[in-house]
Amino acid sequence: MPNASPAALVAPTRAAELRTLGSHAGVVLAGQLAVMAFGVTDTVVAGRYAEDALAALSVGTAVYISVYVGLMGILQALLPVWAELHGSQRAADVGRSVRQALYLCAATIVVGMAALLSPGPLLDATGVPAPLQVEVRRYLAVLAWALPPALLFRMYSTLNQSLGKPRLVSALQIGSLGLKVPLSVWFTFGGAGIAPQGAAGCAWATLVVNYALLAFAVWLLRTQHFYRPYALWNRLERPDAARIGAFLRLGLPAGLAVAVEVSSFTAMALFISRMGATASAAHQIASNVAAVLYMVPLALGIATSARTSYWMGAGQPALARRATWLGLGAAGVMAAAMAAALALLARPIAALYVEQPAVIAVAAPLLTWVALYHLGDAVQAVSLFVLRSYRITLAPLLIYGVILWGLGLTGGLRWAFHGIGALGRWHDPGAFWLASAAALGAVALLFVGLLLRVTRR
Repeated sequence: MPNASPAALVAPTRAAELRTLGSHAGVVLAGQLAVMAFGVTDTVVAGRYAEDALAALSVGTAVYISVYVGLMGILQALLPVWAELHGSQRAADVGRSVRQALYLCAATIVVGMAALLSPGPLLDATGVPAPLQVEVRRYLAVLAWALPPALLFRMYSTLNQSLGKPRLVSALQIGSLGLKVPLSVWFTFGGAGIAPQGAAGCAWATLVVNYALLAFAVWLLRTQHFYRPYALWNRLERPDAARIGAFLRLGLPAGLAVAVEVSSFTAMALFISRMGATASAAHQIASNVAAVLYMVPLALGIATSARTSYWMGAGQPALARRATWLGLGAAGVMAAAMAAALALLARPIAALYVEQPAVIAVAAPLLTWVALYHLGDAVQAVSLFVLRSYRITLAPLLIYGVILWGLGLTGGLRWAFHGIGALGRWHDPGAFWLASAAALGAVALLFVGLLLRVTRR
């Protein structure tokens, strides 16, 4: 990012702005793909261990992601706050804001751990079979203790992204993959004095990696000259009710919106578990592929939001608007290319995960629906990030609640188990995926409409 005063900033060309967005997004994507490789590793390892372990991983991951991503969304929503302070050259204010955000992070940790250590009501309400619940509870009990370092590292990641410096985060995430893969295999299958842990072994590996990532992040904050202007290690001030209240007004609706979005996705796994282990295993493959594809619009959303907020902080709303639409256009083009590739390679991709023909036969058609799902997912994801830059968080929450839960999740549930009007009962995970794809398409159109309105204003 430029170091000149806001008044002295020179407007970059469209090509230069797109290169900046692409560079930032590319670095973020590399780190996010490494994190997603954690999930791919766990899916493959659990699938090779036992079909029941993969089913437990599918349900447990759905619960964990619903909790983690919702809380992460509260912290991630602080990105435009810090990016604007950075754009207006207020380094000391960035440091004060980060220290106040630690209080918010502590609250999210308490809430998240409580939810993960007591998943019974959710598992019972969604009809997860009792035998499967035993392994799911073991898995979540370990991940509860992996949540604190995960959320603290997310704060570190958000800070770096807001400052336009995501490389350190991505380097740590890529490096941690070398620790995660062997630990998942070791803890799951056992050996060298450790008994086989099944799906819980993947959780133990995640716990070790999360604490290692946090330790390295703290070391970098203490030692790297880049962070010195922000005075991050100044004495922690008392809680500032006004500042934390502002964080909550921005972060709480944003976090709830992400929680609604993700829960509409992850709750599918809980309902699909009623269809048996084969359906759950196939759905886990489909959801993992969808999550991997999502990393591209996620990276573009982070980069576009950071750049938009930077220009707003620098007093350049026209450049902020341009960054918004360049990022959204890039996301649409990338999504179309990736969806086409997935539709063509659905069966070979499913076969990479498991060897069981029955699971592959169910998973391959699901990946075709995932390709359609990704088109709407990519556009709405980038739009959501940029809407936060314009401080619009309540409308996305309401849209998500009505459409993703009402049309997507509820529609899929009725179609799969009861039928909808002329559409007879389709007892297949595809009912959930197709209904969710339609819902995300509607959300994407509404979000683009919101962006058109706010950028014109």
